[in-house]
This record gives sequence, C-alpha cells and structure tokens, in this order.
Amino acid sequence: MSTASHPDTILLFDGVCNFCNGAVRFIIPRDPAGRIHFASLQSETGQSLLEQYGLATHDLSSVVLIDQGTVYVYSDAILRVGRLLRGAWPIFSAIGFFFPRLVRDRLYRFIARNRYRWFGRSTVCLLPTAEIRARFLD
Repeated sequence: MSTASHPDTILLFDGVCNFCNGAVRFIIPRDPAGRIHFASLQSETGQSLLEQYGLATHDLSSVVLIDQGTVYVYSDAILRVGRLLRGAWPIFSAIGFFFPRLVRDRLYRFIARNRYRWFGRSTVCLLPTAEIRARFLD
C-alpha cells in the first residue's frame, strides 16, 4: 500500500479503547478543514501503515501520527495533533513542547497503561457518521 494513495495527515488510534475513541470524537469538530484522517491500529489500513513505517504491528500502546510522511508517536503525536486543531489547542501544544520529551512520554505511557481500566474497552470500533466517514480510511 503506497503512501501516495493516502491523505497527508493520518492518526492511527486504538479502535477498541474508549478513551481513544473519545479523543477522535474530540478532534473531529476541532478540525473543520478535515486535514486529519483516521484509521484504527487494528485495521488492515492501520496494520499496513505500521508495517510500511517500520513500527510494531502488535504494539497498541501509542497513537501514531503520520504527517507529511513523518511518523510521530507518544506525546509528540498528541502535541502535533493539537497544532492542527482550531481554537487554543495550538497554544496548548506549544506549551507542551516546552516540557522534556522524557517527562511527556512517561505521563503518556502512564495514561496508556491505565486507559482500559479507567475508561474501558469497546467490543466494536467507532462507527463514523455519514458526514465524517470520508475521514476514516478503513
């Protein structure tokens, strides 16, 4: 699967994680231009993109942002998504980058380890409405 057939900005997320699905639902209205597209890590598209970029296909502990052919994981992915949203989110992202990556990623991993316990799992992936379905790659 070639990157030429994909949008410039793709966020791969854990499709069964309630917290991750909530984050996608949070991002969509704050990205009215529709620059960010989505695929679950578990999907065929997600797995193919992980392979293509040399990432582990079995590791679901991080969202993955592919932006203009560059891959970002952990806190870098989240903060870079924030840069693309409208409102004050780009400012919050800029502030977040002032913290050392080691600190940011430790916090990210702590939340990731506990996300199922705190927010639960879904037995099905997020089903987008007809109007936003085009932003989902799988």
